[in-house]
Amino acid sequence: MPAIVLVGAQWGDEGKGKATDVLGSRVEAVVKFNGGNNAGHTVVVGDEKYALHLLPSGILTPGVTPVIGNGVVIDPSVLFEEIEGLTARGVDCSKLLVSASAHLIAPYHRTVDRVTERFLGVRRIGTTGRGIGPAYADKVNRIGLRVQDLFDEKILAQKVEGALETRNQLLVKVFNRRAITVDEVVEELLSYADRLRPMVRDTGLELTRMLDAGQTVLFEGGQATMLDIDHGTYPFVTSSNATAGGACTGSGIPPNRVDRIVGVGKAYITRVGEGPFPTELLDEVGAGLRRAGGEFGTTTGRPRRTGWYDALIARYASRVNGLTDLVLTKLDVLTGYERIPVCTAYDVDGVKHTEIPLTQTDFHHAKPVYEEFEGWTEDISGAREFSDLPKAAQDYVLALEELSGVRISAVGVGPDRDQIVVRTDLLEG
Repeated sequence: MPAIVLVGAQWGDEGKGKATDVLGSRVEAVVKFNGGNNAGHTVVVGDEKYALHLLPSGILTPGVTPVIGNGVVIDPSVLFEEIEGLTARGVDCSKLLVSASAHLIAPYHRTVDRVTERFLGVRRIGTTGRGIGPAYADKVNRIGLRVQDLFDEKILAQKVEGALETRNQLLVKVFNRRAITVDEVVEELLSYADRLRPMVRDTGLELTRMLDAGQTVLFEGGQATMLDIDHGTYPFVTSSNATAGGACTGSGIPPNRVDRIVGVGKAYITRVGEGPFPTELLDEVGAGLRRAGGEFGTTTGRPRRTGWYDALIARYASRVNGLTDLVLTKLDVLTGYERIPVCTAYDVDGVKHTEIPLTQTDFHHAKPVYEEFEGWTEDISGAREFSDLPKAAQDYVLALEELSGVRISAVGVGPDRDQIVVRTDLLEG
């Protein structure tokens, strides 16, 4: 059975949680392979609305094994707060597996993240201040803390001491903050050890055994293509690989086990934080999209920047990820617009670009070139077949499919899990 990778095809917040949840009842495991609690998924189940930050969306589907892979950075306090919140609402979290090799977010990571962002001022990146970047930096610098370190107090204390040697110099001498003691960090982290221990596994081995047994595993990416540390709008990106390749490095599954790669993109586009955004709407039209789409961050509550669909970004995401399918979400938000512009090219200082510009400088200066499509006024929230959509909505989807270079296999027409039009079965089509 297949291993399916699901990634964001824009700047995040595309509705990956809904896409994962739609597939969730037909898969045996859902794996989070990158990021931390710096992004979230909102999933609506009936009258219940769930905001997930660190846990995979599969946690909401009975019988599915949710897995936090080695590529994730874990804040234990957030993990257990989220587990306790879901348990109180009747969600069974007992099947959760956590990689022994996943890195931990320590208190000093959060502190450094917040003070650094303030120090940068106008050059800030727009981070969530949750310690994700500093934790990944420590991982790369080989002074990070891993989940397995919680089970050896001596090793944990040695690693915390080594990390704080440089962190405290920065906090005290540059940011005029107090030094953080080794003991306070170790004490806090050890308080989670006993609760974490039953969940901890060699998750790469567990996932391999599932695939060998013919089970279907869904790999759920956090953030999105344009926020990938290598392939996004650097430096206004996240600190991990949010593209399909990250599913392998972040879970321990080799590329030849992956059968399908599904991208998720909105029928328009949004982003949170700083950085270039060629189709951004800074007027009442953009504000209207924000209101209609409920475009406020799941994790931070920050208002999202809004803009028209960008076909260049869609093509780029298709190429970088090797997308086999695209799930188009929030088509219903566009109901009522007389004309709907789509960016089909960029103008950079008089030069037309039909692909993402080579340099970040050119991308910052890119002006969108639009093609307009006829809008519709009919309520599409009840559509379940493609033929149920108004002709103008069908034409819009088909145009995006051609412009994006990847088949659109499903279309979201509302926030509930059943408000989706499936054109091609994502598991079998």
